[in-house]
Amino acid sequence: MVTFKVVISDPKSGKAKQVEVSDKKAEALIGLKIGDTFDPSVIGVNLGELLEEEIPANVKLKIRGGTDKDGFPMRPDVHGPRKVRILVSRGPGFRPKERGERRKKTVRGDTISPEILQINTVIVYEE
Repeated sequence: MVTFKVVISDPKSGKAKQVEVSDKKAEALIGLKIGDTFDPSVIGVNLGELLEEEIPANVKLKIRGGTDKDGFPMRPDVHGPRKVRILVSRGPGFRPKERGERRKKTVRGDTISPEILQINTVIVYEE
């Protein structure tokens, strides 16, 4: 049984809400990557009720990142659902203290797998 915590952010209002998704609805997200978009009805969420404001019907959710069950962040430049140690100088999972600093960090790939715990999404308004 797969369970995800999906964080839905609205860039217009600045609000963010968390929804827990499990079973068949969660399995629909497995295999999606950072940058992919999906319909909110796939996870059974009514965005208007959730964010308590009027949301148009033609919106999608775009995956922006997430973390796995051990707290390691997903990175868009690591392909697949694997966990690896990479040399990073900036970006998700590392904030350099001084200029030019690099460090080896453990991160998760860009593909959603059952090991992912939290998925960060943003509402994309389509014309």
